[in-house]
Amino acid sequence: MSAAPSILPKALRSLPEAVLAMAAALLALASAQWLAPGPGSAVLAVVLSLSLARSRLDRDRRGRLEAAVALPAVGLAATGVGWLLLHAPWIGAAAFTVGVALSVWLRQFGEWARRASRLIALPFVTVLTVPHLSGTQHGPLPVALIPILVALLALAWVSLLDVLGRRMGWLADAPARHAAAPLRPSSNHARPSATTRMALQMAAALALAFAAGHACFGEHWPWVVLTAFIVHSGNRGRLEVAYKSLLRLAGAAGGCIAAAVLALPADAHGGATLILLALFLGTWLRQLNYAWWALFVTVALALLQNYAGLPAASAMTLRLAAIGAGAAIGVAAAWLVLPVRSSDVLRRRMAGALAALGEALDPAVERRDAATFMHALDDVQSLAPAFRAARMFGLRQPASWIDALSACRAPALALIEQSATPGNVRRAVGAARQALREPERLLNALEALRDSLPLPAGTRERAMDGPSSEERGRGLG
Repeated sequence: MSAAPSILPKALRSLPEAVLAMAAALLALASAQWLAPGPGSAVLAVVLSLSLARSRLDRDRRGRLEAAVALPAVGLAATGVGWLLLHAPWIGAAAFTVGVALSVWLRQFGEWARRASRLIALPFVTVLTVPHLSGTQHGPLPVALIPILVALLALAWVSLLDVLGRRMGWLADAPARHAAAPLRPSSNHARPSATTRMALQMAAALALAFAAGHACFGEHWPWVVLTAFIVHSGNRGRLEVAYKSLLRLAGAAGGCIAAAVLALPADAHGGATLILLALFLGTWLRQLNYAWWALFVTVALALLQNYAGLPAASAMTLRLAAIGAGAAIGVAAAWLVLPVRSSDVLRRRMAGALAALGEALDPAVERRDAATFMHALDDVQSLAPAFRAARMFGLRQPASWIDALSACRAPALALIEQSATPGNVRRAVGAARQALREPERLLNALEALRDSLPLPAGTRERAMDGPSSEERGRGLG
């Protein structure tokens, strides 16, 4: 199967949510400029809108309430950190590092804490885009009130367009998440949890990035810190960080070149149009490959920094060097500071998927629902690109685990819809769950599970290549 036929449908499926996300960003931008004209409120409105639209934090009543309470406070705190980064850089750097690391550390304390951690992280991204624009608002409103109002405006527009999109059939409700089954705990009880280790890695990466950025790159220091932050955001193990760093470098290289070319003829209005176009393309194409997001967000940030007096064309080489330094720092922190193996993260997610499958196939369950299993399988498949890339370096088994479990999607769905489950299938699910603790047996157990599921001839390959439930439901990891 060629790449083009599979890429085009995926791009078309992701288009509706990208359109709605960009529409929310534009409406929030217009509202923010009406309330408080200035580049600072504009950046905050656009970044929060796009981040909220992607995060799906507000897709139910509870999520909207939590976001309405937390976002204004966190937005105000992030604006304060941005002010410190300008006027007391090292104090601001320490506050930023602690705030972001805390948001990572909170993830281990249940669903509410995970939601709170994502809300905390959103506004902090804005102070890294163009910190030179912080505090440059105009208008009658007090400066301290602006981030609160902008955050509420962004939330309101994203929520409104989300409801509209679902009623029009462009978007589907996200299924409830299934808690992953825990792996056997480490015999070393003094060893921190994986989430705590990732928080320490983030803190180390940001601290080194701030130091290297200010010491070596002058006014371009945000590129170092932003890259270190990006490659550790959603950290799913050291292999994932390394893979994301390579994509960030590839995309950023193309983005810097494009920004240098586009910045030459663009006036203020043309530059703003190009920035918004780049953000839309990045939001749309991100699901095809993260490198597209890295490319277009680099274009947008480079053009945006023109407004802060940092010309895009003359600083291209320095920016690329800063991005490379940030990526190297991120990889070093992931591999040297209490490393988390990506294969362990994968097995934990597979445990969640197999637990959800076992529950869905349980004959004692009156109402069999495939949504939880499908969502858990999507979480597993989101790790596939890094492991498939690692096949070139001899790491073959984890990618084969993903392939074997992915091949179970279509037959498992068909079986869940039936009223009975064969005993050999239930036994195969149980054997696969037990094999998670013995990786050398896991591939055979997953292949046995795949082969135990009844499947019409000729459809197993299509099951592996077909779109995931997340892709079908979201139109947009």
